[in-house]
Amino acid sequence: MSARLQELDWQDTPMGELSLRRRRDPRTGEDVYEVKLGDEFLMSSMFTVAEEEAARLALAEQPEGPLDVAVGGLGLGYTARAALEYSRVASVTVVEALGAVIDWNQRGLVPAGAALAADTRCRMVHGDFFTLAADPAGLDPHTPGRRFHAVVVDIDHSPRHLLDPAHAAFYEPAGLRRLADHLHPGGTFALWSNDPPDDDFTAILAGVFDRARAERVTFHNPLQERDAANTVYLATTAAD
Repeated sequence: MSARLQELDWQDTPMGELSLRRRRDPRTGEDVYEVKLGDEFLMSSMFTVAEEEAARLALAEQPEGPLDVAVGGLGLGYTARAALEYSRVASVTVVEALGAVIDWNQRGLVPAGAALAADTRCRMVHGDFFTLAADPAGLDPHTPGRRFHAVVVDIDHSPRHLLDPAHAAFYEPAGLRRLADHLHPGGTFALWSNDPPDDDFTAILAGVFDRARAERVTFHNPLQERDAANTVYLATTAAD
């Protein structure tokens, strides 16, 4: 039995005080893992449907054959794990700005961590996704110029609700064009958002990519005993 509430780790980071805690849900008797940045909740293992669906929707856009996937934001590891469930995924490169988050996964402090650490297809890169996305050398510092079949991003709360104002340029046409350069022809960019679909942002994507849409992902919220929804934006480059 775990304690009702236990802080598993706390670290002072450039973004603020970051903590990982585990609590016992009295209704289900299951452990819930939560990450806080200062007083703000960043993520919870109770709500992972949409971030997993972001990976699945991105991969569903791709034809048969081996796939190389990049994930922006490691978090509790659910997005990367969802991608690795597909046998045709040859590699998953996860870019995470906070070394503490990588450490939690590698040490198995979070539920998906052990599976990620054991899968030889998965590699974690300690770096700022937005800086790498803007760099012509690309998202994989070990292989400059490398392209991916899918890039799945779950970092900010939404394109309008950012963890850091410095991220804003990524969501503008020029930033998205630089991201598109890191995709193979026909490659897909998937973006998780906590907000409802934003028609203006979908239009920006459509102006950069060959096709773009927003998918509403619905799931049950046990805290409020009702359905909730997140958004996954999907944008695919021209096949030729």
